[in-house]
Amino acid sequence: MPSRSTTRTSGSPRSGSGRRGLGRALVALLVVGAVGAATPAHAAPENPLRHIVPAPVSATPRPGVTFTLGADTRIHTHPGSAGAEQVGEFLAGVLRPSTGYRLPVVPGASARGITLLLAGADPRVGDEGYQLDVTRLGVVIRARTAAGLFAGVQTFRQILPAKVEAKTKQRGPFTAPGGRVLDYPRYAHRGAMLDVARHFFSPDEVKRYIDQIALYKVNRLHLHLTDDQGWRLEIKSWPNLTAHGGSTEVGGGPGGFYTQEQYRDLVAYAAARHITVIPEIDMPGHTNAALSSYPELNCDGVAPPLYTGIEVGFSSLCIDKDITYRFVDDVLRELAALTPGKYVHIGGDEAHATTDPDYDLFMDRVLPLVAAHGKVATGWHEFVKAGPPASAVPQFWGTRTTAPDVVEAAARGNQVVLSPANKAYLDMKYDASTPLGLSWAGYTDVQDAYDWNPGAYVEGLPAEAVRGVEAPLWSETLTNSADVEFMAFPRLPAIAELGWSPWSTHDWEGFKVRLAAQGERWDVQGVNYHRHPQVPWRG
Repeated sequence: MPSRSTTRTSGSPRSGSGRRGLGRALVALLVVGAVGAATPAHAAPENPLRHIVPAPVSATPRPGVTFTLGADTRIHTHPGSAGAEQVGEFLAGVLRPSTGYRLPVVPGASARGITLLLAGADPRVGDEGYQLDVTRLGVVIRARTAAGLFAGVQTFRQILPAKVEAKTKQRGPFTAPGGRVLDYPRYAHRGAMLDVARHFFSPDEVKRYIDQIALYKVNRLHLHLTDDQGWRLEIKSWPNLTAHGGSTEVGGGPGGFYTQEQYRDLVAYAAARHITVIPEIDMPGHTNAALSSYPELNCDGVAPPLYTGIEVGFSSLCIDKDITYRFVDDVLRELAALTPGKYVHIGGDEAHATTDPDYDLFMDRVLPLVAAHGKVATGWHEFVKAGPPASAVPQFWGTRTTAPDVVEAAARGNQVVLSPANKAYLDMKYDASTPLGLSWAGYTDVQDAYDWNPGAYVEGLPAEAVRGVEAPLWSETLTNSADVEFMAFPRLPAIAELGWSPWSTHDWEGFKVRLAAQGERWDVQGVNYHRHPQVPWRG
């Protein structure tokens, strides 16, 4: 574990995917969507849409107008679009248990009910943004991609009563306030990291976290799959990595691992929520589980015992052995075949048992292997000292605002993901009384997590060199979903807002009120969030 300007970097807008022959209803909706596309930058204080997290670019209410879900409501999706249909089914899956309504998902468009369109959106929405219109008759979400529709659906969920999140039938009405939301992300990378190596989390527990982060428009899940305490992914060419290396965890518990089929399923589950999985195989340090599994990976040929503590920096692959690179090549080959996303995280942090010359030699051999398997390397920011290619993405986890090596890497073309440990690490204690977590980076309350600007945080790092933000959650002290939720919520939405919302919307006083409204939703969902005293929780 790492001791461990507002330029928006999302992709350029793509043309809409409207098709000929969509019918007069769709044409009418497109015309309506084009009217008044330029919305005020700041909504009035009484804005009924004020509780959205992350804050949208603009939200303009229609006073006195509401839309109510009914037993006859249908979800209409852009004709011929499997992506739009999938988003429609996702929304129906959220709403059916609580409302008891059928909510059929059908192709087409209508002025009534809920319509998801891949045409007619404000051109500013880009690849992940959306335009949401709520009138008395219906709800229309317009975007250029299915990812944008999915983001719009998360906002629509938040403007409905919290009871829509229930898994059992609730009493209506289920009403949304009228208005228009125009929204798109500040950064391309909006991540959450889950450490499944220190303590193992089951596939269902990981899926639960995926669902929770998706609500806040997080689009990257970084899985820390290997460390000194456990190896969590089946590698068929090196089976003892999981048979032995996956058999324990911090404190000596039973550990566990994901079969390749289970990992594929997790990747697909995340992708259905427009989240890309970035797998991490930490090396050359943080490798005791691998060293214990295969003696030949050690310079002296002797396997160390399995490790169940929480110290760092004592392990290293043997840099001078050819078998080390056959091992790394095999792992990367199998991992790349399982992972459709373009990035593979190779760790690189806290390699205290590896000399700098050996570290450089290791990275000189490993970075080309990542590229050979069709992936782009990302790693903890220490690996910039090895001079990775400009395509590589360093992840900054420092506790200071000065990082000359990272600034130099940016000058060479590397874009940086920011995860300052004293701001973004969700495993840091809230305060001295927090029963879980660590405090080596200090205490991080909710305002600490929120009140920093990624675009101007590291001295000398240009705003345009920031690719995004990520909230890591290390698991030395966490053993189940309830522990994960206690540390992640309410801080994860704070980091998510830094990644999505324009800096012009940043306001702690307003955010804590919007965050308090999320508590009602978490209560219904059964989330074990921390009722931090900085937030004016309701009830």
